[in-house]
Amino acid sequence: MSLRHALLGLLSDRPASGYDLLKLFETSLANVWPATQSQIYTELTKLAGTGLITVAAEGPRGRKEYAITDEGLAELRHWLTETRPQRTTRSDVLLRVFFLGVLTPEQARGYLAELIEMSDQGDENLRGLVESVDWDDDDLSVYGRIALEYGLRFNAMRREWAEWAAGQIK
Repeated sequence: MSLRHALLGLLSDRPASGYDLLKLFETSLANVWPATQSQIYTELTKLAGTGLITVAAEGPRGRKEYAITDEGLAELRHWLTETRPQRTTRSDVLLRVFFLGVLTPEQARGYLAELIEMSDQGDENLRGLVESVDWDDDDLSVYGRIALEYGLRFNAMRREWAEWAAGQIK
């Protein structure tokens, strides 16, 4: 996934300013695809330059509201249907597991205990999103809840796996 397509996806729901998009990233996409303010504004400039979005309105202090163009919607649809997701993922978490044998058993179990904590914290954060977001029946809410459920299930799986893995260490 790219920041470009994340922004196009958010703008397909409704026009938004860079600030609005940053807040959407913080509340809905942070666990999927985090982005900084500078990354978002840089990408918005690029998207506008290529005609995939347009400045729909300008407000005080240089505030711009962006809207997706027909070309941008076509690009988003192309990415969703014609571009295969990258299957190559790197996992710092699992790479470390491969080398836990260089630690003492207590240290290795400690690392896995940190993964359990990480999973619990991730679960808590996602459950907080469930309560803090104003969900409705629009596409972003429906599919956002589906993505959020993936995160909840992933954290539960990682926690269960880390508990199992800790039991494997002699």
